[in-house]
Amino acid sequence: MSDISDSSSIYSFECDDIKGQSVKMSEYQDKVLLIVNTASKCGFTPQYEGLEKLQNQFADQGFSVLGFPCNQFGKQEPGDGEAIQSFCDLNFKTSFPLFKKVDVNGDKALPLYNYMKTQAPGVLGSKSIKWNFTKFLVNRKGEVIKRFAPKDKPENLSKQIEELL
Repeated sequence: MSDISDSSSIYSFECDDIKGQSVKMSEYQDKVLLIVNTASKCGFTPQYEGLEKLQNQFADQGFSVLGFPCNQFGKQEPGDGEAIQSFCDLNFKTSFPLFKKVDVNGDKALPLYNYMKTQAPGVLGSKSIKWNFTKFLVNRKGEVIKRFAPKDKPENLSKQIEELL
């Protein structure tokens, strides 16, 4: 993993997918991304539907949602990778990539998330993620453009995504 200070894009990071296989973020080079920390038992869980609609709407134009399950907020993602994938397939027929369950805050936070939080701070410059379904919009160069709050519905992000495509 790269140190945050020497990173100029998300492409210098590697993350494990939902099955534990290492994925270089550089595989998503030249794509617009919406990176989201997800949870299966959250009040915002229905946003999976909106995320999947965005995936279907823009995938052929070089866009992808990347889902990072997280159990740090109210223990709302208790399952293992298989349970998470099964939940998403069964309830939302998700086609976008899911990654291994991660921490987004604290000492064990995924380095990718530490980088994104630095690039796109939250309200009043806050670095920490406040809840599940916080979204980061990334341009084709791997630069974090904007952070969206959990209450920001995926369907309301279409315009910003289109501008980057």
